[in-house]
Amino acid sequence: MLRSDFQYELPDELIARHPAARRSDSRLLHLDGRTGAMADRQFADLPGLLRPGDLLVFNDTRVVPARLHGRKDTGGGVEILLERVLGGLRVLVQLRSSKAPAPGSRLHLPGESTATVVGRQDGFWLLEFDREPAGIFEQHGEMPLPPYLKRAAEEADRERYQTVYARAPGAVAAPTAGLHFDATTLEACRKSGAESARVTLHVGAGTFQPVRADDLRDHRMHAELVEVPLETCDAVAACRSRGGRVIAVGTTAVRALESAAQAQGRLVPFAGDTRLFITPGDRFLVVDALLTNFHLPESTLLMLVCAFAGREHVLCAYRHAVAAKYRFFSYGDAMFVEPGPAALERRSAG
Repeated sequence: MLRSDFQYELPDELIARHPAARRSDSRLLHLDGRTGAMADRQFADLPGLLRPGDLLVFNDTRVVPARLHGRKDTGGGVEILLERVLGGLRVLVQLRSSKAPAPGSRLHLPGESTATVVGRQDGFWLLEFDREPAGIFEQHGEMPLPPYLKRAAEEADRERYQTVYARAPGAVAAPTAGLHFDATTLEACRKSGAESARVTLHVGAGTFQPVRADDLRDHRMHAELVEVPLETCDAVAACRSRGGRVIAVGTTAVRALESAAQAQGRLVPFAGDTRLFITPGDRFLVVDALLTNFHLPESTLLMLVCAFAGREHVLCAYRHAVAAKYRFFSYGDAMFVEPGPAALERRSAG
């Protein structure tokens, strides 16, 4: 398939540049991937869409304040966006400056710390800090808001660009489908009879990188660190045995679960990197329903949703959302998506 197959028109004013007043104040578009039927709802209606025995799978990654501002030896400014702490004093980052720094040069950071430019690795810059880097980012960093918000991070973003159940530090972008949940909604889901489980996928800065290849077969995802524990595999098995649905909260939860099922064709515990790129025609081995936000045109996240519910149905739903003035992207509204016939047929065949 081609990148252009996933284009749609979005007025700029529908991009949500700030969160709703309350997390659960968002709207919810319900899409039945089998028929293409849609229903306009509120996020507070989600518990009513759940069935006793369902399993909600949350991504419990925690966003770190991953954006730092510093200066080069020459005095020029530099912006650092953390990708991953490698261990010891080394990190992978994206750098923005008027001129690329030379290997061996130093970057001067807040708190009188410094970082030495080692070189390039996997499309990122490799830096070595003079002290433990996680503490520097935590103390002096800014929340790494997506570039399409076109604004600087504010103090409120430290709380709102983070799920209420975030636990494991390591992400540089939020798993945004989870931003809608507050304690009240989580309790209402539990009272509906749905259970919950957790995975960890540390969303990397590569999530904001556009697909540049025209042919999707030529696109390669950035590696992201995943952990799917044994207790989550057991919870999925128990859900299957009682006839419930495995509902992934966000595309990151989908990729974590499906990555853990790739090697053996069934869900098993997994810890390591994933580059899984899900496009129409791929099988879903674990996920039965999906809660997700509205994604950028031609993005890998939109392609995943199209693989799950059918490209035509999803793009039709997006056109409806535009006409109905839903709010888009990280701080925007949500969709509850049930699988299309192609996804169901591929699972039955498997």
